[in-house]
Amino acid sequence: MTQEKDETVAVFRFGVIHEFVGTTNLTRSEKRRLLREKCERKWVIPYSSRTRISENTIYRWIRRYQKSNGRIESLYPGKRGDQGRSRNLDEETVNIVLATRQSQMATPVPMLLESLKRQTIVPASFGLSTLYRLFHRHGLMDQSPKPEDRRKYEAELVNDIWQSDVMHGPKVVVDQKMRKSYLIAFIDDHSRLIVYGGFYLSENLASFMDAFEKALSKRGLPRKLYVDNGAAYRSRKLEFTCASLAIALIHARPYKPQGKGKIERFFKTVRGGFLPAADLSSLERLNQSFAHWLDTAYHQRIHSATGMTPFNRFSKNLACIRTAPKNLNDHFRTAVYRTVAKDRTVTLNGNLFEAPVVLIGKRVLILYHESEPKTAEVFFNRKSHGLLVPVDLHVNCRVKRDKNINTQLEPAHKTDYQGGGLWK
Repeated sequence: MTQEKDETVAVFRFGVIHEFVGTTNLTRSEKRRLLREKCERKWVIPYSSRTRISENTIYRWIRRYQKSNGRIESLYPGKRGDQGRSRNLDEETVNIVLATRQSQMATPVPMLLESLKRQTIVPASFGLSTLYRLFHRHGLMDQSPKPEDRRKYEAELVNDIWQSDVMHGPKVVVDQKMRKSYLIAFIDDHSRLIVYGGFYLSENLASFMDAFEKALSKRGLPRKLYVDNGAAYRSRKLEFTCASLAIALIHARPYKPQGKGKIERFFKTVRGGFLPAADLSSLERLNQSFAHWLDTAYHQRIHSATGMTPFNRFSKNLACIRTAPKNLNDHFRTAVYRTVAKDRTVTLNGNLFEAPVVLIGKRVLILYHESEPKTAEVFFNRKSHGLLVPVDLHVNCRVKRDKNINTQLEPAHKTDYQGGGLWK
């Protein structure tokens, strides 16, 4: 597996186990209930056709994560012991099994499996989960809709869950033109405090990551971040940033907005209580007036659902808040992969850099801030090799090597030549 795949799998595995390794202490019965729910549900597992996860697998991931003191790299996948050997039925047997299912759609799958084993159509070791995956893959499972059990919920403590979404805002004056604005906001589920909110000229990933970083630095780290299914929220950069900070990234189900009711209710309050009197003369003034409205009006008003002001309820449980790390900004770097050329160079955003000699021919990970594209750190095998050095072609032309292939830099020679002598 390439490192990109390793990171994707590790992010998924952390999303499965985050309740067991987070800061909230669960009782034994709560852990058993949660574990049973995770084993019963269907998952979209990266780079796998499986849809179920066993208890032993979840326990193994938890042990590996805790043994490594919370390192996301501990959840990277290992190589399969049976790699290269097929574990599937042959094509003829698969066709027989599918035909049997089509003729007996009302028969429960466990009973159907016993019948197939008695007829020696499948071996005695053939598993029930494998048969379920086969039927799901060919659309041979009952797809009739079942009523959903929807319940109101509230996080037990502050920074347990943050909800985030984007609201289409008003047009503001930017460079003497009217530009549409977007409000990106994060709300603490327990207290209803807006940990951060700001208007941007775009709802893209860069804007969201900027707002997310400001929210973390201002109010600490949440255990879970609950977001929509937009492109920015599904980005690999956001997923890995959350996992590296031990934040579980949870996506709302498509076309099921009920789970984001608190942030939607806040947006309704913004439209009715703030926008009618907002200063739209510039984006900066709009954000200034919005911040003032949050601090003096929204955060100081008693919330009907909690009976307290958002500020007072958030401040009541500050002891359980995880503070942001000092190197928080490093977790928001953009990650790209490059192969170091034979002349030690790599190209990044049109800029040419030199990498250490030991990395020649290696595929490396480069982390950098988009605002500082010329300051990039290079990694290989999860180890940092320092910052890349911008190429100076004039210096390189004076680099010579002795008979032991050691580099030496010749001094620059002065010349009296002034140019254009042939045309005097």
